[in-house]
Amino acid sequence: MKIDDWLLDILACPACKSPLRVESDTDELACTSSECGLVYPVRDDIPVLLVDEARKA
Repeated sequence: MKIDDWLLDILACPACKSPLRVESDTDELACTSSECGLVYPVRDDIPVLLVDEARKA
């Protein structure tokens, strides 16, 4: 997965607005909030930041 650092700096969880981090072992983006904890898929190097597509960690 290729997500530029500058893009990761501006991406936020759509559910709670917390920053996201890369889960390198699963090629997903995870919310850094302990209360939210949603994990978003990345398809073809494009983050799918839809709450309906997210899963709980």
